[in-house]
Amino acid sequence: MLVLHGGRSEGLEAPPPWNLPGARMRLFFPSLARATAGQSVLLCRVRYRCRGWNGEREDASRDARWALGELARTVGELPVVVVGHSMGGRAALRVAGEPAVRGVVALAPWCPEGEPVGQLAGRRVVVLHGDRDRVTDPEASRRLLIRARQAGAETRFVPMRGGDHAMLRRRSDWHRTVAEEVAGMLGDAASG
Repeated sequence: MLVLHGGRSEGLEAPPPWNLPGARMRLFFPSLARATAGQSVLLCRVRYRCRGWNGEREDASRDARWALGELARTVGELPVVVVGHSMGGRAALRVAGEPAVRGVVALAPWCPEGEPVGQLAGRRVVVLHGDRDRVTDPEASRRLLIRARQAGAETRFVPMRGGDHAMLRRRSDWHRTVAEEVAGMLGDAASG
């Protein structure tokens, strides 16, 4: 499992050693560990080189691809589920076409119009988005999933009623749902 935190649209500086987006995603680790107990699951997180997406540089997706390569190099070709929030959700969706990736769980992802979806074909893609999100657009997530389904992805949109972008409102619902989705994807990958 590869976990990607959020960031900014622009920012070439390195994230500080302790940053809120990274801490926010670490809060998911206990529920993910409980949901996958008894399975041989490696839980990894990416520390980006830059704070931002940075336009065509796509720094977050480049770092995620590098991490997937390092996983393959160090532990072999294993099925991977990528979990990402906000900018990390965008990066998770972008790297879904990598051979090891079986599925993506994107949390309040940043989905600009025209975002590519071809790489999602044959993948399971679940998007959770709060209806009180004022940073990223839940409707943009829905539109991306419609296009992804047309491209051959298995998609599901999970509305998080009362949920905000920081995933603090109804936090236990976010954690439970993410853990269930990841466990289901990893279980499907192991039996497939």
